[in-house]
Amino acid sequence: MLSPAQADELIGQHLSCLPIESLPLAQCAGAVLRENIYAERDQPPFDRVAMDGIAVDSNSIQRGHRRLRIQATQAAGDPPLSLAAPTGCIEVMTGAVIPSGCDSVVPVEQITVDSSEAELSSSVTVEPWQNVHRRGTDTRQGTLLLSAGARLRAPEIAIAASAGMARIRVSSQPMVAVISTGNELIEPGEPILPHQIRRSNAYAIVAALRRHGFQRVADDHLLDDAAELKRRLKFHLETHDVLVLSGGVSMGKLDFVPKVLDELGVQSVFHKVAQRPGKPMWFGVASSGATVFALPGNPVSTFVCLARYVLPALFAAMGQDPLPPEKMALGGEVANSTSLTFFMPIRVEVDDWGRAWAIPCPTNGSGDFTSLAGTDGFVELPPGPNNYPKGFVTRLHRW
Repeated sequence: MLSPAQADELIGQHLSCLPIESLPLAQCAGAVLRENIYAERDQPPFDRVAMDGIAVDSNSIQRGHRRLRIQATQAAGDPPLSLAAPTGCIEVMTGAVIPSGCDSVVPVEQITVDSSEAELSSSVTVEPWQNVHRRGTDTRQGTLLLSAGARLRAPEIAIAASAGMARIRVSSQPMVAVISTGNELIEPGEPILPHQIRRSNAYAIVAALRRHGFQRVADDHLLDDAAELKRRLKFHLETHDVLVLSGGVSMGKLDFVPKVLDELGVQSVFHKVAQRPGKPMWFGVASSGATVFALPGNPVSTFVCLARYVLPALFAAMGQDPLPPEKMALGGEVANSTSLTFFMPIRVEVDDWGRAWAIPCPTNGSGDFTSLAGTDGFVELPPGPNNYPKGFVTRLHRW
């Protein structure tokens, strides 16, 4: 069987890069950038007032002038005024361009205003360019601000807007079909018999995809019937970029998924990974280029495989720059009694010294999804048998 790292490598080798589309800036939150963005002009584009107060000629203050006539008011967005005399001042607002003839701003808290004059106390010192955000000190015109492959969060959206980008070239969202299989699955709210279970995995998969910014997500439930599986999977392969299946991939008599996918011409890249839970995972590629992730049906296995393989693969297909692995120390001892890589659910806790710990949250088997409530993800522990003590640093995967 493959190791998780080998499964990663094979998935990466068979991903198709998603196409590029141009979208209005307001629709790009969470998207992956597919072009470089450069500074439209210097930032700040002018010498900018950094505090409300008065703009002055610092040389005049240093020569002893401390009572200054307020000439006018310079608001943000107004063209720059000019100081008429060095013994005067101009009232300024944060964000305004500093008036011509002024080189310093005295905060409003350090002045006393009497009628049309502002007075500085003897304790106030004034130096050139204090409380002024000088032009071009953040970036210069033409500077590379964002590189292709960046995920567009709120800061990146603001940067793109500052560069004058009304539209941005980004990766298209993948069309994802989430498919659960099994005769025993009953929708929430529907009457249920003692031998049946609720259909929950698909809801979790869809929720995780949407939480991570994927919106083009369809949902289907297929019975354990080979002919029906073949008909519906053929449709989804023709209409979607990615299929995420839950269930039907093990060795049971009614686990039809691998056989049906083979009949539909989907190339099996691998089946089974040396891990616990999630060992029966299947991955393949259709002739259309659609990728298929067939995940085990036990809920903990499904959630682990989704976070460990599917979500990273979707971001890679969108051209996102790889993120460095997150690592964290175990907050308690964990035993791995098998020769498989072990995925242990955890919750993150911060101690009184500000140190984050991965607190183990064992489940009662891969069907015990209720134990995942309040967890933040899972840690990846090397194959055993071995005991991993508190403080052992390992890779953390967040849900």
